[in-house]
Amino acid sequence: MPYYVYITTNPAKKVLYIGITNNIAERMAQHYANRGSAATFAGRYFCYNLIHIEQYPDSNAAIAREKELKGWTRAKKDALIATTNPEWLFIHT
Repeated sequence: MPYYVYITTNPAKKVLYIGITNNIAERMAQHYANRGSAATFAGRYFCYNLIHIEQYPDSNAAIAREKELKGWTRAKKDALIATTNPEWLFIHT
């Protein structure tokens, strides 16, 4: 079963959220349903727009990549997104 590391942003494209899942469509639906909820970071900042996704063969590889990305500077994350999605278009699942 593949796992995905993904980056979402808010409608203004000012905040980034990095996560991992094995069901990207379901996870994006959860982020959308939680928008505005103070209980989660993604909800609090309305991070429900998918802008970057990577697929990995197992959870260990995905978790390692998620941790790596979370340690990056914002500029480095922006550059990564720009390599596959230069216009930061929202990806629909």
